[in-house]
Amino acid sequence: MSLRRAVLPILLAAAPVPAWSQDHAHMDHSGHAMTPLVEDTAAADEPGDAPPPPVPDDHPADRFFPPDRMAAARRGMIDEMRFSTFALQVDRLEYRAANGKDGVGWEGQAWYGGDIDRVVLAGEGEGSFGERAGRIELNAYWRHALDPWFNLQLGVRHDFRPDPQRTYALVGIEGLAPYWFDVSAQLLVSDKGDVHARGKAGYRQRITRTLAIEPEAEVDFAFQDVPALTVGAGFERLELGARLRYDRNRSLAPYVGMHWERRLAGTARLARVAGEEVSGLSAVLGVQAMF
Repeated sequence: MSLRRAVLPILLAAAPVPAWSQDHAHMDHSGHAMTPLVEDTAAADEPGDAPPPPVPDDHPADRFFPPDRMAAARRGMIDEMRFSTFALQVDRLEYRAANGKDGVGWEGQAWYGGDIDRVVLAGEGEGSFGERAGRIELNAYWRHALDPWFNLQLGVRHDFRPDPQRTYALVGIEGLAPYWFDVSAQLLVSDKGDVHARGKAGYRQRITRTLAIEPEAEVDFAFQDVPALTVGAGFERLELGARLRYDRNRSLAPYVGMHWERRLAGTARLARVAGEEVSGLSAVLGVQAMF
């Protein structure tokens, strides 16, 4: 064994322990365990039931400007957020090319009000050239925002076509569902006592900055037979469509697409007895506008 190997252990044993090492040796490390830290973090993430903090009632600007003038400025800012305006929307105005039976379809609305409350006049219909319109509906209702996503509808609907005419009490809901689906549902009770329901769903998918495709579906349901309107109980009508729109100018956006509709169940059976068509497919060319 060399001299260095023999002396080195003796020197290390005799060397004094640094002060920082002595302090570190006597430290309590029991609090450094990972499990309690994870448990404390999980507990902190749980919602509590403490009351919310008070709403601040001091305004820093009041320290530098007259408080009465600043209060008036805040009231004016809030008033600017409450607006009422008029708008006219043509959601659909289209030519429908079918097999030997071309026609038109339309849907739109005019409204006055703001974000929370509006008065709405909406209409839709369709028909074939050379014949009386097959369907003309006019809705008048009050629309009230329930939350940032959904609105309540309360009003009336009058059907000018088909004959005989009907007037309905209307209650509905419309809004933006998760994953950006535009949805609406209405319950209708006529002045003759028959009850109907309608549901719609649509989705707008932008392909490029200027092109967007919009598939949509609509279904009508009758709670009882209404022979006068050629309507049977159950699902009475289904519409499916998809439109490719050139959306460069939101005020005037042309589109092309396809439209398919079919009468269902008892309504289809009554239509066959009356000599009417049960389904139809058409290519569409139309425009969407907003004023």
